[in-house]
Amino acid sequence: MSTEETIIKVLAEEGNMRKAAERLFLSQPALSQRLQSIEKDWGEQLFLRSQKGLTPTPAGELVISYSKEVIQRKEEVYELLHTMTSKVHGTLKIACATIIGQNWLPKVLKDFVTLYPEAKIQLITGWSSEIVRALYEGEAHVGIVRGHTEWKGTKIHLFRDTLYLVDKEIESMDEVIQTERPFIQFKSDSNYFEEIQQWWQKHFQSSPKRQITVDQIETCKQMAVNGIGYAILPSITLTGTEDVHMMPLTNPAEELELTRDTWLIGYDSSFQLRQVEAFVDIVKKHAALLS
Repeated sequence: MSTEETIIKVLAEEGNMRKAAERLFLSQPALSQRLQSIEKDWGEQLFLRSQKGLTPTPAGELVISYSKEVIQRKEEVYELLHTMTSKVHGTLKIACATIIGQNWLPKVLKDFVTLYPEAKIQLITGWSSEIVRALYEGEAHVGIVRGHTEWKGTKIHLFRDTLYLVDKEIESMDEVIQTERPFIQFKSDSNYFEEIQQWWQKHFQSSPKRQITVDQIETCKQMAVNGIGYAILPSITLTGTEDVHMMPLTNPAEELELTRDTWLIGYDSSFQLRQVEAFVDIVKKHAALLS
């Protein structure tokens, strides 16, 4: 049976009685009764019901915050208890840059769940800035970030990949400034754009003639692969089977001129958890294959 704290947390997250009931494996009438009982115990109405859904009252916001703290504290105690055993138990909470989550992490997680079937995984993906925030807020044990990231805790370098200019028609960098083909970019953290802009300004005296901006790196890649325009993509996204010209953005005179580093970060205390230790070992083995 779901605890009071879990019910409150799920109701707050969903803002909808039907969706919350589905997540909690309860019928709507049963969930409604549980909520009425919880509100009676607290002596306050916690949610306003309307056709648009559930809205927390001021009292509800306090109880929601309390419920989240109770759940997180219980997870922390479980994790500490599991560190006392020889098996890898508990939940491994990972916050990962989307590009790594799509292209590299699945192979790592496959090995992890095969070796440690009793462990659970929670995965959050997003921009590197969002990964850092997830660690600050205790939503993840470890984070995998891209680029230059300021971090005071444990920081392990995983691998470095080169960025490539990718296009169906352009075959050399000399053609880039003359082409009428659009430069396709994807939204990312400001650090990535700054590096691309600095590289561009260093090599060309004017901006791209035409530009297209998309919201996902995979969309950017597919548009380039299908001949819509050219893009700058990290090697982690390229398998080598794409029917495109790939020009590395490096210069023999300037080693690794434009690259992207991937890091594993987290607080020192998290790295003492058995499930995190096991995950780090597997991550390092996979990262070594890219060296």
